[in-house]
Amino acid sequence: MPGAELAERLVALHEGQIDSARVVLEFRRSAVLVPTRGGEPLAADLGGVQWLYAFTGEDALMRYAQAGELGPEVPYLTVYGWRLMDVAVPAMGVPAGVAVDVAGPAPFLLPPVRGVVPDAVAVDRG
Repeated sequence: MPGAELAERLVALHEGQIDSARVVLEFRRSAVLVPTRGGEPLAADLGGVQWLYAFTGEDALMRYAQAGELGPEVPYLTVYGWRLMDVAVPAMGVPAGVAVDVAGPAPFLLPPVRGVVPDAVAVDRG
């Protein structure tokens, strides 16, 4: 499974065993699954922030697909977290972050703030 260690870190975070900074580092080095629609990464707008969806494995992606009625076949890309944060998020052209395993037991949001996304696209860059 691409993001097995990341999935374990998310559970540990939710159980209070590690801090979010460690999860951010694990996300950056992990391969994650990014669902696509029409060849573009699946994203949603919430409060003026675009959230790219990423999943730690096919089981997590399928939970989301079933909950969101996306159907049994969801095309996806396998991408390293650092590429999402350093390339895809800045390319969005608007405040953007990443929502990880949103339909799972240990979801995690990587918001568009310094220390998570590149400073040039962080909403708190001052």
